[in-house]
Amino acid sequence: MAGLCFVGLGFVGIFVPLLPTVPFVLLAAICFAKSSDRFHDWLMAHHHFGPILRNWQTNRSMPKRAKILAMATIFCSGALSIYMIAALPLKLLVATILLIPVFIILRLPSTENLASPAPNNQTK
Repeated sequence: MAGLCFVGLGFVGIFVPLLPTVPFVLLAAICFAKSSDRFHDWLMAHHHFGPILRNWQTNRSMPKRAKILAMATIFCSGALSIYMIAALPLKLLVATILLIPVFIILRLPSTENLASPAPNNQTK
């Protein structure tokens, strides 16, 4: 049940700019890997979600576009949250907590950077 909810949220994230797709699809894959081979296989073969999951499984990487969208989401929602909080200590706590996923995302390699060019076998 949780896997289907995460797939739904990931699907909505394709169309809603502030809702990230990748984390929800990864959570769905984890849920399905433990509960349903049929849904896990379907998710891995999906034309939109499959490449994201395969990149994560093989390289532990995220596409650059997904990283940018995730960071934008964190900063926009974080700025709104901090703006709406009155107490300075709570503002600092929220800002500190939001730095955790920022550092995690920044440390992950970008999928595009992992693609190496074909070796040049020419001899001079």
